[in-house]
Amino acid sequence: MSRAAPLPELFASMLRIRRIEEAIARRYPEGEMRCPVHFCIGQEAVPAAVCGQLARADRVFSGHRSHGHYLAKGGDLVAMLAELYGRETGCARGRGGSQHLIDLDAGFVASAPILAGTIPIAVGAALSATWRRSRSVSVVFFGDGATEEGAFHESMNFAAARRLPVLFVCENNAYSVHSPMAGRQPAGRRIADMGKAYAMPAAHADGNDVAAVWRTAAEALARVRGGDGPCLLEFETYRWLEHCGPNPDDALGYRASEEVDGWRARCPIERLRREGVPGEAQERALEAKFAAEIEAAFAAARAAPMPDPRDLGAFVHPGRG
Repeated sequence: MSRAAPLPELFASMLRIRRIEEAIARRYPEGEMRCPVHFCIGQEAVPAAVCGQLARADRVFSGHRSHGHYLAKGGDLVAMLAELYGRETGCARGRGGSQHLIDLDAGFVASAPILAGTIPIAVGAALSATWRRSRSVSVVFFGDGATEEGAFHESMNFAAARRLPVLFVCENNAYSVHSPMAGRQPAGRRIADMGKAYAMPAAHADGNDVAAVWRTAAEALARVRGGDGPCLLEFETYRWLEHCGPNPDDALGYRASEEVDGWRARCPIERLRREGVPGEAQERALEAKFAAEIEAAFAAARAAPMPDPRDLGAFVHPGRG
C-alpha cells in the first residue's frame, strides 16, 4: 500500500521548479541564452508527484518541455543552467541547450525536441531492465501532441506485448503548439482511452491536483514494479506561457485570455497554499532557500567557460565521406 502524498515536500518541489523557471524567463530576454526554451509553468504538479516516487535507479525520459522533469528527478541545477548558456560545464557540454537535458547520476537519461522521440528509447530502456533482471522502471513524459505520432503507438504496442516495466505519462495541456485537441482528435475520447487498444491499464486525473497525481501514479507504479507490464496515465494540465518562449501569448488568438485566467486560478501551488500547506513560516524559509540557490546557480553557470572552438567536431558522428 502506497504512502499518503507528502504534501509539504511536493509543495517544495513545485515551488522550486516554478521559481527556477521564472528566473530563466526573466533573464532570457538578455540574449545570453541562445537556445529555445519551453516552460512548464503551471504544470509543476505532474513532475513533482511522479518523480517524487521514483528511486534513483529508475530512469526518466522527457521531451522538449523538460525542465520540471529534470529538476524533480534530481538533475543538477548548475549543469542545467550552464547548458542553457551554452557553457562547457553544461549537462550536455553546452551543445544541446534547454531541449537536450541529461543527468545520468540522477537517473534522468534524456530529453529531446523530436515529438515522441524519447518514447521508444524509454521502452528500450525498460526492455534492457528486464534482460538485466533489474527492478528499475522507465518513466517517459510527453504531451498530448505526441500521442498522434506513430512512435507512440508502436512503443505502446511493443511494451504491452513484452509486459515491460514502463510508465507512459501524458501531460495533456490541451494544445499542440497552437492547435487545440478539438481540431486534432475525436470528440469525447480521452487519451487514457488509448490504453484499451493495447490491453494496457490506464488512468486519467486532474494534473493540477498534486495529491491526485500522486495517488494515480502510485497505483500505476505499483503495477509496473509488480511485473504487470506498462501503464498509461493522462493528466490534464495547462501551460501558462507561450509554446516556446518566456512570454504570455493570449494576443495570438488561438486561446482566449479567459481560458488562461481560468487555468491560472487552478494553480497547483496555490491549491496547496489554500489548504494551509506548508504554512507561512515554512514557505518563507523555502523562498529564501530557493532564491539563494538560484542566484548562486546562475552566477556559477554564467562564470563557466564556453566550449573550446577547437572541439567543434567533438561528439559529432563522422558519417561516411
